[in-house]
Amino acid sequence: PFEGVAWTPRPPQGPPQGCFACIAKPTGLRQASPVLSPSSAVYLMESKSCKGDSLRPAVPCKHSVEKKTMTNPTTVIEIYPDTTEVNDYYLWSIFNFVYLNFCCLGFIALAYSLKVRDKKLLNDLNGAVEDAKTARLFNITSSALATFCIILIFIFLRYPLTDY
Repeated sequence: PFEGVAWTPRPPQGPPQGCFACIAKPTGLRQASPVLSPSSAVYLMESKSCKGDSLRPAVPCKHSVEKKTMTNPTTVIEIYPDTTEVNDYYLWSIFNFVYLNFCCLGFIALAYSLKVRDKKLLNDLNGAVEDAKTARLFNITSSALATFCIILIFIFLRYPLTDY
C-alpha cells in the first residue's frame, strides 16, 4: 500500500530530559524549540505524542536550577516534658468525695486533683508533681480516717456500750 515511500528510521530515544513538571506539561505550554531544517522535520512529524525528541536541543529544566539553589529545609520538633507519668488521683478523689468525705478532706483532694490536671495541660510539670503529692496526702488521710470511723461504728454496733 505504501509504494515508493521511503521510511526513515527513528533515532533511538533515551529517557526524557528535565524534571517531571517540565515533561508532564502539554506540548503547547512547553518552550518552543528552535527552527529546524526541513530534513529534520520528518522526524518531528513522525510522532506528535512523543514528549521528548532527541533532535530537539536539550533545554535545561528551570526546576532543576531551582532545586540547586534551594537550601535544605529544617524541621523543628518541640519536645515537651512527659506529663503522662504524673498521676492526678482523680478517681480516688471522686470516690473519697462521694463516699468517704471525712471533714471535707475528699473535697480538698478533689480540688487538688483538678489542679494537677490543669497544670499538666499548661506543661507545668513541677507544679503538677507538687499538687499530686498533696492530693495523694489528702486522699490517704480521708480514706484512713473514714475507714477508721466505719470500723468504730461496726465495733460499737456489735458491742454496744451498755454491756460495760
